[in-house]
Amino acid sequence: MEQQHSGSITVNVASARQFRIPPGPTESYSSAEDLFCWIIENFGLYGDIYRASVVGTEVYVISAPEYCERILRLNWQNYARKGQVVKRIALLLGNGLIASNGEFWANQRRMMQPAFSKNSISGMVEMIASINNELLDKWRQAAKRHEAVNVTRDVSSMVLKITLVAIFGDDYNVVAPHFNVLAEESARNLEFARSFSPLRKIILEVIAQRRRDNRAAATDILGKLMQARDRERGQPMPDAQLSKEVMTLVVAGHETSAGLLNWLWYLLSQHPRSRDKLSAELDRLPWPAVPTMDSFPKYAYTRKVIDEALRLYPPLWLMTRKAINDDHLGEFFVPAGTEIYISPYLIQRSPQLWEEPDDFDPDRMSPSGSYDRHELAMCPFGAGPRNCIGEQFARLEIQIHLIMFAKELVLRYDEQKLPEISTGMNLLSKHDIIMRPEIRGQ
Repeated sequence: MEQQHSGSITVNVASARQFRIPPGPTESYSSAEDLFCWIIENFGLYGDIYRASVVGTEVYVISAPEYCERILRLNWQNYARKGQVVKRIALLLGNGLIASNGEFWANQRRMMQPAFSKNSISGMVEMIASINNELLDKWRQAAKRHEAVNVTRDVSSMVLKITLVAIFGDDYNVVAPHFNVLAEESARNLEFARSFSPLRKIILEVIAQRRRDNRAAATDILGKLMQARDRERGQPMPDAQLSKEVMTLVVAGHETSAGLLNWLWYLLSQHPRSRDKLSAELDRLPWPAVPTMDSFPKYAYTRKVIDEALRLYPPLWLMTRKAINDDHLGEFFVPAGTEIYISPYLIQRSPQLWEEPDDFDPDRMSPSGSYDRHELAMCPFGAGPRNCIGEQFARLEIQIHLIMFAKELVLRYDEQKLPEISTGMNLLSKHDIIMRPEIRGQ
């Protein structure tokens, strides 16, 4: 079979003749450039699939839902979770659920999935509401004193506490002082990665202490992971791997939800009509003293607000894969070894998929408005077998927060300068967002 080499990729010439190679920039991406801005710029030039050289690697940048469906759902086993982003995650967190592949990943996912079932998450509603109430009281007091609050830092600390309590339960006070660095430091670089070694040791000490105290069957997430067994051999997860998975859950669970809430409050401050519609729904519907999972489906407009914020500011702005074997995406040939970049940010702001794509309009999230859109025109948590394991948990904590706070408070953004985007592992604001809370109706 005739083959040629293109960079580090071997091209099957017969397949390449049958399918096209996507167009793309002739100049390679330089690591001195902002990858986020570079990807957006070339999307404007080349459209929803283009070929580029990124740090010496051949990459296809994808932002068409039908191509994403093939990669993430229909032929997902041909696309390993690899690439520059995954390398950074593996350096930071080890070979956990985000960075692993193949049968090892599948086994880990099976063992961890029960900890994120609807039944498991439903038991956390009261805890999430209680921690939200601590911050709500702080913002109430700030409103009475006419003081501003640091929304970015406050929601980050609150979400971190929720995440740690959900995972560690009664051991929260043991681990919390060691994990504050996650809320205090936004960089996710090599220096930050070095600070993680002591955190893994703390997790291992908690695991060992639970066994000594006969608390291995605790009902928090760590307890459920300690009780999980391999389906084939009936073996528990090794402690070293358990610590990696817990670190992955802490970092991913904290930063994604905190980042989305940060953007959500800014969006509501800029769109008073949407904010008023949200307030009207919350005034109309009672909030129970002890909320349960049954409390939430009725808040239809609240869910639309959250979905629209997720569309505009998906925390997971870039997913990376690597083709194991030759494939094709529509008319385009994908050689084995090609890295694939999928950007939910580009998909969810595509003018081919959304009218006025940069506008905040929760009403577009009505079921009747999505009939003519591909299902993966929205993919903030990924899609297919490797979608985010914590999606239900994240949606629940975001909804609880929004209902509790928006029922009582309005947040004003008085700065003239618009917030800037910072892209690392997630889509964050470059600078802290400072806002002024006001008691509604006063």
